[in-house]
Amino acid sequence: MRRILISLLLTIPLSLTVTGQSRTFTSAGLEYALDLPSPSWQAESRVDVHEHLEFIYDKDNSNGYLRLRKKFVAPGSTPQDLFRHDETWDLLGLPGYVVCSDGIGATFEGHLKGTMFSYEYVNKGRSMDGRIYYLQMDNRTFYILHFTVRSDKLQTLRGEMESMARSFRLK
Repeated sequence: MRRILISLLLTIPLSLTVTGQSRTFTSAGLEYALDLPSPSWQAESRVDVHEHLEFIYDKDNSNGYLRLRKKFVAPGSTPQDLFRHDETWDLLGLPGYVVCSDGIGATFEGHLKGTMFSYEYVNKGRSMDGRIYYLQMDNRTFYILHFTVRSDKLQTLRGEMESMARSFRLK
């Protein structure tokens, strides 16, 4: 009994500390918000044709990277349709690409419902993992949260990535 009590007393403050580090990210002009579970996740602006926000873990894309985008689709499009398109046009060209979710995906539910697909590839000689969350707003609109991370960091960051996807919400 004493061991259980000591274990609980040590566990409760640790879980409160981890929760206390989480912060909500949003910005003027964005229609969404999400919770960043640790200070290591930082938003960075990238400009190509227009400005995009990316989230980078520990100042290194290979340590953890999140790209968000909004996609308008034909009515009745499914997450599997979107993944097949992304796989054909983007993922199949990655060195060592292997789909891990058999192209079916796993049902996912946070503030928005959706499907998560996972895959593996190689970047500059490093094994990498990718997770793509297709979150459905309505029958014509999806938000796509595309994470990549070094394979040796996946176990550490898997919970944080899932937490970020679950926390994603419209303002």
